[in-house]
Amino acid sequence: MTAKEMAEAIRSFPGVTRKRKIHEIVDLLPTAGFPQVYAAEGEDAAALDVGDQYILFAADGIMESLMESDPYMAGYFAVLVNVNDIAAMGGRPLGMVDVMSFGGEGDSSGIIHGIQEGIRKFAVPVVGGHTHPDCDYNAIDISIVGKVRKDAILLSSTAESGDDIVFVIDTDGWYQDNIPYAYVTTVGKPDAIVRAQMEAAAIVGERHLAHACKDMSNPGHIGTLGMMLESSARGGTVDIRRIPMPEGADPIRWALTYQGCGFVFACPPENSAEIISIFTEAGCEGAVVGKVDSTRVLSITDGDETAEVFDFSEDIITGCVVGRPAV
Repeated sequence: MTAKEMAEAIRSFPGVTRKRKIHEIVDLLPTAGFPQVYAAEGEDAAALDVGDQYILFAADGIMESLMESDPYMAGYFAVLVNVNDIAAMGGRPLGMVDVMSFGGEGDSSGIIHGIQEGIRKFAVPVVGGHTHPDCDYNAIDISIVGKVRKDAILLSSTAESGDDIVFVIDTDGWYQDNIPYAYVTTVGKPDAIVRAQMEAAAIVGERHLAHACKDMSNPGHIGTLGMMLESSARGGTVDIRRIPMPEGADPIRWALTYQGCGFVFACPPENSAEIISIFTEAGCEGAVVGKVDSTRVLSITDGDETAEVFDFSEDIITGCVVGRPAV
């Protein structure tokens, strides 16, 4: 595996390429002019100003392929991905609503049982929603509300040139055969550890340790960093040899993996060790893997060669650029 091979795998990975449609929708649904909107496009959750704090508001739908291959995990992941989005903003979740569609082939009861386990695992209730009982398909979509102190919010669009790039990942998990690019870490793990991992991000926000944060989602660890740098109008270089990884894992598969618990931080170098320590106490591995710069180009190196992954003066992941380019 070379840096060039990994870069090409990331650029062509559907978890990355399927994000390109986002900017077309965002362009048609502008948030400018609404004074209650503090943050929206380019972030893991919207932040709405309600006085002394922000209400965080996010939603996720589960891909059809997961619904078909594992209805139980589809329901469980519907909760997990939403909880991660609130954590990535430095927030704490309050409650969820769901939209469920039933009627297609497959185990619809498995979806509900997966949601039940997610509610129990993360201690976040479903407080309402809507059900379509007469569809030709099964689907689950969940929206979540959380809260965060105004001085503790973590955005993904505010990385600064000179910041350390810190990856924290729970490497204690496994791949399921029917979900080849999802690394399962929260199932079967003590609830206290799983909840501590979500709480760790809020602690980072409250201690003002990071300029930016994003949870590692479908684009994988480098792809998620790419979304952060794109929205921040920044670039950076990552040494892929430093990325926390389970022993024996394939580096390219790992780069394309949705993490059960994984966060990308951009922070002042003097704060990196404290962020890593906070997550180490919650059962994660962490490392400084690179630096943010002003180039708007994301590159990776393996020590022998350096390969460009994205040039954000030309390339699009989501197309959501919130920050201003460095002068």
